[in-house]
Amino acid sequence: MTETARNHNGHLTSGRLLVRNTVWNLVGGGAPMIVAVVSIPILIRGLGKDRFGVLTLAWALLGYASLFDLGLGRALTQLVAKKLGAGEEREVPSIVWTSLLLMLLLGLVGTGVIALASPYLVRSLLHIPQALQSETLRTFYLQALSIPVLIGTAGLRGLLEAHQRFDLINALRIPMGVFSFAGPLLVLPFSKSLVPVVAVLVGGRLIACAAHLLVCLRVAPALGQRIAWHRPAVGPLLRFGSWMTVTNIVSPLMLTLDRFVIGGLVSMAAVAYYATPYEVVTKFLLVPGALVGVMFPAFSTSFVQDRNRTEVLYNRCIKYLFLFIFPGVLLTIGLAQNGLTLWLGPDFAQHSFRVLQWLAGGVFLNCLAFVPFTLVQGAGRPDLTAKLHLIELPFYLLALRWLISAYGIEGAAIAWTVRVGADALVLFVMAKRFLPGRALVTGRTAFVSIVVLFSLMTAAVPHSLLAKGLFLLLAILGFGFVSWFLVLSPAERALPLGYLSRGFEQ
Repeated sequence: MTETARNHNGHLTSGRLLVRNTVWNLVGGGAPMIVAVVSIPILIRGLGKDRFGVLTLAWALLGYASLFDLGLGRALTQLVAKKLGAGEEREVPSIVWTSLLLMLLLGLVGTGVIALASPYLVRSLLHIPQALQSETLRTFYLQALSIPVLIGTAGLRGLLEAHQRFDLINALRIPMGVFSFAGPLLVLPFSKSLVPVVAVLVGGRLIACAAHLLVCLRVAPALGQRIAWHRPAVGPLLRFGSWMTVTNIVSPLMLTLDRFVIGGLVSMAAVAYYATPYEVVTKFLLVPGALVGVMFPAFSTSFVQDRNRTEVLYNRCIKYLFLFIFPGVLLTIGLAQNGLTLWLGPDFAQHSFRVLQWLAGGVFLNCLAFVPFTLVQGAGRPDLTAKLHLIELPFYLLALRWLISAYGIEGAAIAWTVRVGADALVLFVMAKRFLPGRALVTGRTAFVSIVVLFSLMTAAVPHSLLAKGLFLLLAILGFGFVSWFLVLSPAERALPLGYLSRGFEQ
């Protein structure tokens, strides 16, 4: 690798770039949610509850249809990032076109499957009102036609991720996300039918795919020279992608199983008591999600280039996630009952606050586990994470059934937290195998872990609001002290001090 190439590829893992890209991801994920809050009530009033329900089913159908890419979008990111890290940029265009052609083929298969399944879904499986069945069927057909476009866009986005161009990704993602909710509003003055609503959305996806292609040609001009088929890349792409598909199927299944088991063993009211705190506390996962989206290609690039750099990035990610997430989780556990009472009333809070406390602890562990999970996949071993999830699934099912039968919805929260805790432990052990550095647990890590566990357990103990407030205040101040002197390095402590001194000088 030439010195110029080394410097260029080193830039792909620079701390400043990775921080900026993480912020881009947070903005890109948050902006459409704001538009959704405003748009959804208008859509419900304009389309009616039945039509809006069908529209949400159509959105969900596309979400599941993305499985037809067999993980090739993620595989493309990993393989291209690996080539960039090794200084083998010449192979990138043929790998990209091979991936896109494979994804186009899989997208066409997805179109056929959804088109063939749509009549059964509409007329038999789903409770679609008779008057809406014909309209819904045409809507599903339109959505099926857009699957190759959706999958192709994911592949092009994977190329941009490998080049760490999250600024461009989110410059496209934000208007796409906004249009998904605002686009249907443009149709409402002219028609209440779902067919033109979905047609507008499909047209928006076509434009988005074309925009991604133009941006990719700008980032990697060699793509425009010729469309090439690189046969040696097919095997690695399909192997990586197939294991990613296993994870993409099993992991969401474990995230939703608890509600179905609660509904079957307890009641639908119990589902509401459980799902509401779950939906609230899992919003913490947006932060590690934004971070590891950036770190996946960074890990892939640095792993073939400099594993010491990989370890530095890995340790920083865990450290900064810990510093960012822990105070919020501590406050959530400590104020769970008070917050739910204020928001939803004392009866709801009485049923749900223990669930919220258990889930908050689990989410804290899960946030940290995002980092080793991403490192293992970035190192090219998605089979390990997929096998781990396959092993977890039957044990989780047994624990879920037993604990729900014994302790109701609190048992479901305990089962979920124990599962993600065990998952995190195994992932951290896995990740250390790929790193050259120190032991898994140091004295400092053990001390901080004990303090964190003690703080979370104490916050969950019932107290008066005054006593709880004093404890939380002291805990946050203590956390700041421990973080400053034991978690942050001297260089990291010097950074904010430097900003402060410059501010006072001005």
